[in-house]
Amino acid sequence: MNRPGDPDTLCKLMRQLVFSLIRVRRGTAGRSRGVLLAGRHALPVVLGRAGVAAGKREGDGATPRGRFALTRLWWRADRAPRPRTRLPVRRIDRALAWCENPADRRYNRPFRRSASEPGDRLWRDDHLYDLVIELSHNTRPRVAGRGSAVFVHVARPDRSGTAGCVALDAKDLRRLGRER
Repeated sequence: MNRPGDPDTLCKLMRQLVFSLIRVRRGTAGRSRGVLLAGRHALPVVLGRAGVAAGKREGDGATPRGRFALTRLWWRADRAPRPRTRLPVRRIDRALAWCENPADRRYNRPFRRSASEPGDRLWRDDHLYDLVIELSHNTRPRVAGRGSAVFVHVARPDRSGTAGCVALDAKDLRRLGRER
């Protein structure tokens, strides 16, 4: 039985605390390449096409600089079984979108989208959003224009830059979600 002062218990708690935040560093292979640091993991990632920016703005193509909590995992149930994770899990369906309009009260939040409404639709034909981890960027407080829909998701096969998200290989993303 583990006791509060037991080294095994402390190690488990430290791993959970360390892994409750991620940090992304720009790599040396170009501004849209980097490394995601999460707990003991250092995973190669694709960043925004404009690199990393401290002053992230809506539509700038940059990945925000900072440390962010992994807040929620979204997944396509038609493409994979429910992921095993400690994160809250939500199913992606055809109507689910993310509000990217700074003038909308739903800015940087998920919403049910009608066919005529704008927004980043999470149901995609490609596999980039089959598994998505929501980050805590611009959430408390939400500031209009400071960037929305910043996720960790599957990288494109050609590993081209994202619109500001962090993208990695599907196997690494599954591992990241599972261990959090």
